[in-house]
Amino acid sequence: MLNWLRAAARFVQDKIGWNRIGVLLSVSIITIAVVVLVRMLRGINTDDIYAALRATDPRHIAAAAIFVAGGYFTLTFYDWFALRNIGRKEIPYRIAALAGFTSYSIGHNVGATVFTGGAVRYRIYSSFGLDAVEVAKICFLAGLTFWLGNVTVLGLGITIHPEAAGAIDQLPAFPNRCIGFGLLFVLACYVGWIFAAPREIGRGEWTVKLPSGPSTLLQIFIGIVDLACCSLAMYMLLPGEPNIGFITVAVVFVSATLLGFASHAPGGLGVFDAAMLVALWQFDKEQVLAGLLLFRVLYYLVPFALALSILGIREIWLNMHGKHKKAELTAVTTVTAPIRTEIEAGKTDAG
Repeated sequence: MLNWLRAAARFVQDKIGWNRIGVLLSVSIITIAVVVLVRMLRGINTDDIYAALRATDPRHIAAAAIFVAGGYFTLTFYDWFALRNIGRKEIPYRIAALAGFTSYSIGHNVGATVFTGGAVRYRIYSSFGLDAVEVAKICFLAGLTFWLGNVTVLGLGITIHPEAAGAIDQLPAFPNRCIGFGLLFVLACYVGWIFAAPREIGRGEWTVKLPSGPSTLLQIFIGIVDLACCSLAMYMLLPGEPNIGFITVAVVFVSATLLGFASHAPGGLGVFDAAMLVALWQFDKEQVLAGLLLFRVLYYLVPFALALSILGIREIWLNMHGKHKKAELTAVTTVTAPIRTEIEAGKTDAG
């Protein structure tokens, strides 16, 4: 079986190319999402959306904002954890927090998080002596934390409440529960593999030491807290009736987020929204759209504006600091040049 999988992977890589498959998958997801979204938005009354926005309890919006802040706070530990795993423990938490928050805030909105987030991280970490390889390792380990959290939440959620995923994948409860057990089995195998012995992947300077067993459990915990905060934010922005339960919302939210991530669309725009509208069929479309609009403002637009402001201020400060350093160096050179000349002349006379 393993040999067959390797042969299939080799065939795809040599004859088709994984990049082409990735592009085809992204285009397919976006196309399907656009078609679904267009159909579902037919007959939508914008006045009803405004009414739903006005009817949202301000306390729920405030609670959602707190959960969003909690989610982004948790994201900062993705980088902090990765830095310690690659042996760069001298980098303080504040720098990890800066890199984590800004890279994810910008990556979420621009799309192609691996590249955009990596570029932001490199700009920050390179000032502290990290090279491109180390930044790539941080991105990999942060991504591993993200996926471990997603697999855990989806596995548990679908196993406990298989009907929650049925609205998205259109499968009955039993196959969905089997998928949930499958995800948990894969997760358990990975954790057992990590606990058995120290593990590394990659070659040469690109070798990455995988987190140990206890550290992997910490990774999973960080990922769960992050997704729980985000799911709670979305849950608070949905109407109280009908009450479909937090686990259902969490499974739907994570599934929709992964579809948006796979599409590489900026902020999962269109894909995430279409999946949420399809899965949350119990609510009026206008109410779901109002919740999605508020969530996008809180989770995407506000952090994006903050990240751009922080990076802009940082660049101005670095530029001014660099000019001051250059001016000081020039002044010292100007003052010491005559003295150096006299010393050199004295040496010549003595000679």
